Order: sequence, then structure tokens, then C-alpha cells
Amino acid sequence: MTMCELATACNHKLPIKAIVMNNRYLGMVRQWQELFYDDRKSGVNLEGNPDFAEIADAYGALGLHLKRPADVRKILTRALEYNDGPCIINAEVIKEDNVFPMIPAGKPIEEMIIDPPKKQARSAEGKR
Repeated sequence: MTMCELATACNHKLPIKAIVMNNRYLGMVRQWQELFYDDRKSGVNLEGNPDFAEIADAYGALGLHLKRPADVRKILTRALEYNDGPCIINAEVIKEDNVFPMIPAGKPIEEMIIDPPKKQARSAEGKR
């Protein structure tokens, strides 16, 4: 959804750094489906997504792949040292990782979920 912005950054050689946290899912939507909708997944698998580092290369930006935690420092250093235009880092992350804390829809901040629930949470409509 940001190809026009990438083209503009490349045309003006802006030293912008972007990291795509790529889990090949619509991760937050998948998390809601997992926690509140009995793990019924719909429309969240993005297996057909392109290689974002190669898209960067196609636009003339620096595209980097980050696949292993051991390479974080090396890849970030290379990205930060590159100032001839934008740099896109395609960082592969675990597909099923969830993000916490989160506040369920319609709930007050006091009902924030801090850790993964030990049992299935109630659905967003308040039903099971």
C-alpha cells in the first residue's frame, strides 16, 4: 500500500529506513481470530505476498533480508550506514507470534490482556 511513497523516496534519494515485520499474515487480525473467534481464520494468510526487499531493489532502493536474530546488528548497521536513498528491511518473524498487551473490543483499559490467555477468551460479542 506504499509503493507510490517508495517511488517518491527513491526519486528524491531520501535516506528513509523502513522495516517490514513480515510474518506472512495479517498478524493482529489473526490474533483476534485466534483469541476471540475459536481460531477460525479467514482472509489473514498472506503467502502470496511479494519479496519486499526485491521490490525495494526494483525501485532502486537498498533491499535487505533479515532472517536470523543473529544478523540483526549486521543488517541494521548496514541499513543505517546507507544514505544514498531509502532502505527496506524485510524482517522475517515467527508466523504465529501474538502482540501483548491488547485491549479487547468494547472493553475498558482495566480489562487489558497482558499475557497470552491460558484458555480461550470469550468472543468479542460476549458469547462462546
